[in-house]
Amino acid sequence: MKKTIRDFDLKGKRVLIRVDFNVPLDKNLNVTDDNRIRASLPTIEYALSQGAKVILMSHLGRPEGKPVSSMSLSPATKRLSELLKKEVIQCSDCVGSRVSEELSHLNGVCQVALLENLRFHAAEEKNDAAFAKELAQNGDIYINDAFGSSHRAHASIDGVTKYLPSGAGFLLEKEIQYLGVAMEKPKKPFVAILGGSKVSDKIGMVENLIAKVDKFLIGGAMAYTFLKAQGIEIGSSKYEKDKLDLAKSILEKAKQHKVEIILPVDHIVVQKVDENAASKAEGPGISAGWLGVDIGPKTIELFTKTLDSAKTVIWNGPMGIFEMQSFAKGSYEVTKKLSQLKDATTVIGGGDTAACVIGFGLADKMTHISTGGGASLEYLEGKVLPGIAALQDK
Repeated sequence: MKKTIRDFDLKGKRVLIRVDFNVPLDKNLNVTDDNRIRASLPTIEYALSQGAKVILMSHLGRPEGKPVSSMSLSPATKRLSELLKKEVIQCSDCVGSRVSEELSHLNGVCQVALLENLRFHAAEEKNDAAFAKELAQNGDIYINDAFGSSHRAHASIDGVTKYLPSGAGFLLEKEIQYLGVAMEKPKKPFVAILGGSKVSDKIGMVENLIAKVDKFLIGGAMAYTFLKAQGIEIGSSKYEKDKLDLAKSILEKAKQHKVEIILPVDHIVVQKVDENAASKAEGPGISAGWLGVDIGPKTIELFTKTLDSAKTVIWNGPMGIFEMQSFAKGSYEVTKKLSQLKDATTVIGGGDTAACVIGFGLADKMTHISTGGGASLEYLEGKVLPGIAALQDK
């Protein structure tokens, strides 16, 4: 059990919080999706309520270790200020004497500052000890609330914990709680829904879950590799030729563990990927010259019926090309079904799956939506995340 922000006396302290403000910006450098900023508010507001001075740090984009004006965190500072309804100091850098001077202006009126993009320094991604020590000088206590970056052993995630007392923020704690419970003490039946494009992206997760789940529902493009491995025609659908043997071994391993792998029995198919392309439902095989872009109506019925009795569900990867409305029905129907489950824990993996659920307006009906794509995947693979491992134990 890791320490959390509740385990520290914060009054009068400078609380250095690693957040994930890696948010999308438009051409005018306005934040177009503030979900990650909103997700950090409970931790920030708690620290303020305890009488702390709050110093936030984050990365944005890939500036390759040098300052890039279009990747400044200034737009995030502006949006955070609006959400908190109070002034937030935007620092000129994340380390150095000038930053110390800027942070000295934190007082009762202005208690929050955001350091400039950590990745303007190559030392951040190298987990450089001297850089981590400099970052640590900005605070008295370190709190990690950036689950989405916790699979990376960077200076602001791992290195800084060697110089300050450390714990988890509320967002990180929530991620550990829901992902952890789903993995370690799931209520049964436990169903994993997997989608997206590649078997290779999910292999670690499948191998870790195969001894824990009761059923896998597999959709998206990764399903075509499994269907091909069973000798079912998939037309021009994308599949991983070099992963056919792997798919066969997963199917065999599932049989040994008495785990049911349920694959699509029909598909929405087109001759070219285009929103307005003529489409039809067919299956289980796909005709030559056609390719699958979504699960079909019979598969939707099969998948949703399977979910009727589920008590724990983990979903990672959409069922089709959900970004195109014509091919989003499978993902939507799965989302809708999860939103209707009674007394079930529904955990949504980050990235595309989270975007999918949020886009359908059903995010508030899920038990938990992970804020970290790569981090949630690694956690579900059973890997130890450096950003969690580095925090102090209770």
